Amino acid sequence: MLRVLAVDDEEPALAELLYLLRADPRVRAAEGATDANEALRRIGRALDAGGDDAGAIDVLFLDIQMAGLTGLDVARLLAGFAKPPLIVFVTAHEDFAVQAFDLKAVDYVLKPVRRERLAEAVRRVAEQAAVVARPAVDLSADRIPVELGGVTRLVAVADITYAEAQGDYARLHTADASHLVRIPLTTLEERWQPHGFVRIHRSHLVALHRIDELRLDGGGMSVRIGDAELAVSRRHASRVRELLMRRAGG
Repeated sequence: MLRVLAVDDEEPALAELLYLLRADPRVRAAEGATDANEALRRIGRALDAGGDDAGAIDVLFLDIQMAGLTGLDVARLLAGFAKPPLIVFVTAHEDFAVQAFDLKAVDYVLKPVRRERLAEAVRRVAEQAAVVARPAVDLSADRIPVELGGVTRLVAVADITYAEAQGDYARLHTADASHLVRIPLTTLEERWQPHGFVRIHRSHLVALHRIDELRLDGGGMSVRIGDAELAVSRRHASRVRELLMRRAGG
């Protein structure tokens, strides 16, 4: 259950956003702030009180263009905190999306806000919040705990076809599902090498035995794993080809 602070200097827009958030069953509480300074004060008090306090804040739904400090300014300030709330930007402008995701925003919702689109943003936040709360994972084990519909289940590493980088997180893909874990791809690369995983791109780590095809097209290289076609970067191309040839020869 999420504790939300929505920030927008336009009161009608803030009221509509709060109405939609409070109607979502995954939101425990949703409060509003009409400027960035007020929001920062409330976040500071919440962090001082600790995560279990009644006034704790799990996520900010944050407008970008506001008088005084912008939403991007707020996100940059929060990046210096040890445990800042998650951030979803809610804005009428598409132009700031790259900056927003560089600041590790969970989502970027355009105004006017549609109920279905906001529900998707809340789902993403809830998924990421569950990952943050999960204890440290033993990556030397043959199974890895993942969150699925509020239930923790163990997924066999042998069932994972590839992993995809998402900032400080990784999305693990199996034949029929995907799961977000709070583990950087570089850590998975180091720990899962004995399981036969190989880096093919800065964004992808794949299980070598799950590669169905190696494709060459116009000087580029890609691999097919099930229905997914993943690019192989030039940096990793020779290593991937060598490993596949060795595997085929063995």
